[in-house]
Amino acid sequence: MWERIRVILRKEFIQALREPRMRILLFVPPILQSIIFGFAVNLDVDHAQIAWMDMDRTPASRDLRERFEGSGRFDVVALPRNEAEVQRVLDGGEAQAVVRILPGFERDLKRGRPTEVQVLVDGTNSNTASLVSNYAGGIIADFSVDAMAQQQNGRVLTRSPGGAVNAGVPQITARSRVWFNPDLYSRNYFVPGVIANIIMMVTLMLTALAIVREKEIGTMEQLMVTPVRPIELMLGKTLPFAIVGLLDVAAVSTVALVIFHIPFRGSVLLLFACSLLFLMTSLGAGLFLSTISQTQQQAMMASFFFSTPAFMLSGFAFPIRNMPIAVQYLTYLNPLRYFIEIVRGLFLKGVGVSVLWPQMVCLAVYGVAVLGLSALRFHKTLD
Repeated sequence: MWERIRVILRKEFIQALREPRMRILLFVPPILQSIIFGFAVNLDVDHAQIAWMDMDRTPASRDLRERFEGSGRFDVVALPRNEAEVQRVLDGGEAQAVVRILPGFERDLKRGRPTEVQVLVDGTNSNTASLVSNYAGGIIADFSVDAMAQQQNGRVLTRSPGGAVNAGVPQITARSRVWFNPDLYSRNYFVPGVIANIIMMVTLMLTALAIVREKEIGTMEQLMVTPVRPIELMLGKTLPFAIVGLLDVAAVSTVALVIFHIPFRGSVLLLFACSLLFLMTSLGAGLFLSTISQTQQQAMMASFFFSTPAFMLSGFAFPIRNMPIAVQYLTYLNPLRYFIEIVRGLFLKGVGVSVLWPQMVCLAVYGVAVLGLSALRFHKTLD
């Protein structure tokens, strides 16, 4: 049995690697895709372009503007003077937000009266709008705290009935500490998910096309009359792409570490062990798609039909908690969801089997089920 599997493996490796173009396609596209996705999939807003509409023109309003420009997050690119210019700036996309200082801003501050700063944000991109609004709100809040502190320091100290000096109202300051991703880089969150998605697409498509190609060129009938059993043929067809998948995991992970400097705090051996569990599912799905397809075009379209919903329901870009309840339950049927959780846990959190064992068990169950179903279907096809 193992001798026949070894012969099929040798045949598959020779067939896959004898053409220079095929050797390039096996490894170069995953690396290029990881680089492109790593640079393109980035939700950080490092520099936002804003317009500044100062209707007060006082030292206080100029101080607030200096705080915006000195933060390193905002660049003032326009100075609208009326509502029409504000409309033009936002409609034309010249600025992502308009900060408007109302008349009497400094006067109200000095008198201790409530005053407002209006921030008009372009909500076309909801994520960017939320970040810009939060950044602007933080700068304005800091300015407000400093203004209150100056007012309290300018007051005459009074003595309480007990004789103690009262210098002002006690304040409570909240200090936040972010674990796992202290700088809040979205790239650290997305690149590990890119690794999982690329590995799924590559192995799924390669496996689906490998067997269909045998049907198209007419060599499947020759394999059927050989002493090779269906299970041996199935193993011989899938094991080479499992090895390719593991090599792609190593290559894409190296890109994530070297080019994007994504932190890796977990175990390398555990990463490859979990990759094997996930490859059982992706290779089994590719094998199943090959049994229901007659041409390589059909197999490619079927693989896209499988990979697109898996990508959308994996939690890669869209938080599963934000999905409708029915869709959240549907994501439990998606093996890619568990693998992305594992990869992100290994890269960012450095967790081990004690935390990831539920995801590993789910991947093992799905892998055995999908491979078993594919083996039955593959056997029936040969018969």
